[in-house]
Amino acid sequence: MDGQGATADPQLQQFIEVESQKQRFQQLVHQMTEVCWEKCMDKPGPKLDSRTEACFVNCVERFIDTSQFILNRLEQTQRSRGSSSETMYE
Repeated sequence: MDGQGATADPQLQQFIEVESQKQRFQQLVHQMTEVCWEKCMDKPGPKLDSRTEACFVNCVERFIDTSQFILNRLEQTQRSRGSSSETMYE
């Protein structure tokens, strides 16, 4: 045996990560659509009035800003955990 069976195929790991990211993105789009629709859509009609359109634009921008902030915060937390766990055992 060459010992490679113990570790997963890097290409497979990459594929799974990409597919997971796609799924998370689709979930975010669905959630954003639901939130913004409930917030901005008073009565569906043949076209959006300027107030509703502005509401959707603002809602989407805030949703993206919030999502990005949360992701950045999670990354910072993970990095600080990694460095604090290293110093904990020294």
